[in-house]
Amino acid sequence: MGQRQLMCLGRVMLKHSKILFMDEATASVDSQTDAIIQKIIREDFADCTIISIAHRIPTVIDCDKVLVIDAGLAKEFDKPSRLIERPSLFGALVQEYANRSSGL
Repeated sequence: MGQRQLMCLGRVMLKHSKILFMDEATASVDSQTDAIIQKIIREDFADCTIISIAHRIPTVIDCDKVLVIDAGLAKEFDKPSRLIERPSLFGALVQEYANRSSGL
């Protein structure tokens, strides 16, 4: 699972693209592989603009900006840290992820 995503990511790395657009780039991989891919993306594409559609909190938690879409409408757009500081949809998602990750 996830071979196509890895091949596409390898091609982009070789092209030295300035913009990287990913649509659920790690959806077909396990959490451990996702973490490795995210580390590579953050290191190798540090000077690039990255637009990522993602459903996993670790994928977006350290992004510059997050756009939360609910029922097809843009609901929130800000830094993840700001969204977590106040009542927000994103903050609720992060809290739910934290609860599930800790086994609660």
